[in-house]
Amino acid sequence: MYRFSNTVIGLLNLITLVASIPVIGAGLWMARGTSTACQEFLRTPLLFIGFIVLLVSLAGFIGACFRIVLAMWIYLVVVFILIVTLLSFIIFGFTVTSKSGGGFEVPGRVYKEYRLDHYSPWMRNRVMNPRDWETIRSCILSSKSCSKVTSWTPLDYLQRDLSPIQSGCCKPPSSCNYAMATTSGQDQDCFRWNNAQPLLCYECDSCKAGLLEEVKRSWNKIVVLNIVVLLFLTALFSAAWCAYQNVQRTETDHPYGENRITKARPRWDYYWWRWWNERKEQIY
Repeated sequence: MYRFSNTVIGLLNLITLVASIPVIGAGLWMARGTSTACQEFLRTPLLFIGFIVLLVSLAGFIGACFRIVLAMWIYLVVVFILIVTLLSFIIFGFTVTSKSGGGFEVPGRVYKEYRLDHYSPWMRNRVMNPRDWETIRSCILSSKSCSKVTSWTPLDYLQRDLSPIQSGCCKPPSSCNYAMATTSGQDQDCFRWNNAQPLLCYECDSCKAGLLEEVKRSWNKIVVLNIVVLLFLTALFSAAWCAYQNVQRTETDHPYGENRITKARPRWDYYWWRWWNERKEQIY
């Protein structure tokens, strides 16, 4: 059991250690030269995740392979924090997205339209901050989501589907009637619409609602992955706990309740400790 658990932890952490290098490299590559606001928004999380995975994997690898108790203890604490954080994230995600959005049908159209007040207050607050929305807006512009829609004919709008972002950001709400002598009583987004390509309806509430719908759909797709990662981290924590117990037994010279005077495989600092004791005997 000693060799198996320590070997498994060492191998897994070696794999994650190597995998963290491309993540850090991607973050550093995005940092060089001129970057857009969207790239800057993504760069910091990439670098943070990459360095955290690198340090945690290094601690687990050193602790398991070189039998260092402190490194294994730090590794266990961090993995436990990750498990609790991911579990809290899953529960929180269900809470804020389970009864939100969905959109409403538009008569005679294939696509749906979305309203900002159909989403939870927490989600709405994320897009109502002007500074945050400016960054998100830059990301939407760089994705060129509206480039395909701007060339559509009126018949295309009747027959073709739109993504939530295209429905909210690339056109005015279907309820808008610009042929009327007065626009009073219409949706406020009707006044925010502009035919200019850099403007369109990017400042509309419908655009923000479309983004929140995309976030909700993405969350529903990755929830299964989150659960799989949670189960993997739980199994990893169990194996790491066994490796930690083994390292402790090796250090105290009492593996499995037996008092062993010698070891078949001494710890990394054994020879240094022996040399130091011999020097003390010579001096005194």
